[in-house]
Amino acid sequence: MMTKRKHLATGIALAGASALVLAGCSSDSGDSGDAGGDTSGADRAIELAVFNGWDEGIAASYLWEAILAEHGYDVELTYADVAPVYAGLAGGDFDLVLDTWLPATHSDYMEEYGDDLDDLGAWNNDAALTIAVNEDAPIDSLSELADNADAFNNEIVGIEPGSGLMRITGDDVVPGYGLDGMELIESSTPAMLASLQSATDAGENIVVTLWRPHWAYDAFPIKDLEDPEGLLGEAEGIHSVAATSFADDFPEVHEWISNFEMDSEKLYSLENAMFNEYDGDDYGPVVEEWIAGNQEWVDSLTS
Repeated sequence: MMTKRKHLATGIALAGASALVLAGCSSDSGDSGDAGGDTSGADRAIELAVFNGWDEGIAASYLWEAILAEHGYDVELTYADVAPVYAGLAGGDFDLVLDTWLPATHSDYMEEYGDDLDDLGAWNNDAALTIAVNEDAPIDSLSELADNADAFNNEIVGIEPGSGLMRITGDDVVPGYGLDGMELIESSTPAMLASLQSATDAGENIVVTLWRPHWAYDAFPIKDLEDPEGLLGEAEGIHSVAATSFADDFPEVHEWISNFEMDSEKLYSLENAMFNEYDGDDYGPVVEEWIAGNQEWVDSLTS
């Protein structure tokens, strides 16, 4: 089936569905898989939103893109920041996002748009927000960071400003641990990971906002700072959230996604194949190869 990928401009403010502004649209990726399965209601592409920089969501989205194409569905992936995704789901521009963290990280968006969203449940229950440092850093706890801020250049390297992780870090962690003298840098997940790699390669100290599950824990010598006050919250679930029309438009896919579960080890394996072992952004062949090595489990997701 034909699959399109689009990228939504960062920082777009959405007043409604008509406010979506696309920064670019790639060409169709080609034919992949035979038409099959019950495609009732599938007279259009499934609009699958993907959070910019959230690798677990990117991995799950490409996995389902391949699975759904094999079953005869067209899928259109759109990369966007967090806020535009929820506004787009509520407004009917998107059908589905696979990376909603609950009960804390994305709770604001669910409260704002919840009446127009369909929570299909958690597919992974091991998600956790973290503040990480290089493995040989001189501290082990967030309670020690303020007194050692100079060792980290008085900086906390963050990710996208619209993310729940940055909100919780800025609103709760920084004041809670007296880190007001440190600069919380708003950047992007790729920029944060580049800084993390550069620092660990050079043997320098660095502190970053991060989360589990993430392939960075396998790729870099890092450790989480303890959070004795519990300000980063407890472990969360990664939920699939759909537009309220999704169940009627794609009932078969709605059922599959509602039953979808993926443990962290399997997710790490897919993330490593896509983002660590592979240097590029044409993930289709990488995902197909990973699927071939996990075919029995993948087949069970639609059986």
